[in-house]
Formats: sequence, structure tokens, C-alpha cells
Amino acid sequence: MTEETSAKMLTRLCRTDEVTPDTPLRVETGGEAYAVFQANDGYFFTADLCSHGPGSLAEGSLDGHEIECPFHQGCFDIRSGAPTAPPCFVPVRVWTPQVVSGELFIECE
Repeated sequence: MTEETSAKMLTRLCRTDEVTPDTPLRVETGGEAYAVFQANDGYFFTADLCSHGPGSLAEGSLDGHEIECPFHQGCFDIRSGAPTAPPCFVPVRVWTPQVVSGELFIECE
């Protein structure tokens, strides 16, 4: 094991059956809030807080891989965090989910 991998740990966020394409999920753990999404090709994690204002991305509307923030209707690509519609210009942070035995984990430092 390298120093890099030993400094990171997996943190459980939820079960896979807790999130569906129609129902994104907001999860708080370790003082952070995450938005968990399921799109037809897998699961995706972003920071829950919109980079433009106080909107919760988990409360937004998901269309394919694009989440619309309920606060100002700006949009982000859930795969990269890149903004796709104004007024959002700053990306949101994303993580790669780890799926283990029907549960979703995030790799934290």
C-alpha cells in the first residue's frame, strides 16, 4: 500500500436502493453534504451546495447527466461538475463512487 492510498479511506454514504434516477439523495457525513445521483450508466457524487448560491443540488431536477439547481436554475454536469447553464460559472466538486455489496462509498482524504 502506498502512502497516498493509506491516507484515504472509504466512507459509506447510502445504499444503492436509496437513490433512483427520479430521486437524488442528500447525504451529510463528516461535516460535508453530498448529492448522490443515479443516471442510466451509474452513480455520481457531487457537493450538494450549488457553487452559485444556497441551492441544494439534491433538490434539483435531473435530466440525463445534467442537474438543475432549484435556487437560480443554473445547471451542472454530474459527471464532471462543470457548469452547463448560467448563472453558474464555477464547477462543483465531484467524487467517484465506490459500489460495494449494494452500498455507495466515497473516498475521503
